[in-house]
Amino acid sequence: MKFFILSFLFILVAALACSRKENNSLDSLMSSIYHDDSPGAAIAVVKNGKVVFKKGYGISDLNSKKPITSSTNFNICSMTKQFTAYGILKLESEEKLSLDDKIERYFPDFNSKVAGMVTIRHLLTHNSGIVDHYDYVNTTLFREFWDKDVLNAVKSVDSVYFPAGSAYRYSNTAYCLLSLIIENVSGYSFPEFVRENIFTPLKMNYSDIITPGGSISERAFGYEFENDSFKISDAGQSLFFTTMGDGGIYTSIDDYLKWIMAIQNGKELNSGIIEEAQSPQFAIDATSDLSYGYGWFVAGSDDNKIVYHPGSNGGFRTIVFMIPSKKYSVIIFSNRTGIDLEDLVHEINIIFKIDDYAFLKLDSLTF
Repeated sequence: MKFFILSFLFILVAALACSRKENNSLDSLMSSIYHDDSPGAAIAVVKNGKVVFKKGYGISDLNSKKPITSSTNFNICSMTKQFTAYGILKLESEEKLSLDDKIERYFPDFNSKVAGMVTIRHLLTHNSGIVDHYDYVNTTLFREFWDKDVLNAVKSVDSVYFPAGSAYRYSNTAYCLLSLIIENVSGYSFPEFVRENIFTPLKMNYSDIITPGGSISERAFGYEFENDSFKISDAGQSLFFTTMGDGGIYTSIDDYLKWIMAIQNGKELNSGIIEEAQSPQFAIDATSDLSYGYGWFVAGSDDNKIVYHPGSNGGFRTIVFMIPSKKYSVIIFSNRTGIDLEDLVHEINIIFKIDDYAFLKLDSLTF
């Protein structure tokens, strides 16, 4: 018995020493990139289902100089899409809609040549062919641009990039339309629906969605890094910053970890929905085994399957990387540009001895 106890203690001490070395290496890496007097980042690493690292670097606001912590709220950009997709799939599970519904059911004044061919599933997987709203807006008429304005911008357009279902093209427009479908079906505003069905059950009490006239507590501001200096690049500087379904969520590392843990343990969320969302639904590049699920990029398969999603909005850059079979995740929220977060995740994976050969960079996509 004494031998087994000593063996167990030896293994435990060795594991703790390894964990300290990994954390110290990660801390050194992050400190070398994000400095105390500049916009920075918050990060968390989950390994074997446990949070092994969580820390903030840099400052959230160049005016207040307030340090970034794990409770700082960031705009998470296109990582919002995983929440929008979950909302749609939840409504489907309640038989309130079908993914094969044509969108003309929800937008009767949409051009019938387009809306009669495009389904909710096409919107979810970025293969609807619907034109990007950015090209159909008179920017002089707006100070802020919301999801309903996205609909108004594209609903009369009778052309598409390609027939629905025939090709892949990343579409923020599609996810703005999905948020409006959620409102149509549920009777709630999109922020109310997300709060009622996700934030409140998971106790993500400090997460929010940008709304007209609303404010975000404990928030970071986004900054562009240009010519060796930072300039603010936030909602006040970008007309299209304020759309909700494609990129409107603000959350912190602390709150977002509750979402990650719920995904991993399958208790607080519908595990069937999560599995469906994180499974390949439309092949982006069959030669490299990259697909889009519902709100997630998916690469690899079986025990080597990874799911991930980067985001970009104004001066914010974000990414989540997961290997479900290992209950391993890396989350980075940053309020500055100029750092390649996909490269940074790969460096972190090396530190934690994670094989990420299936991890493909998404440089050619727009987030």
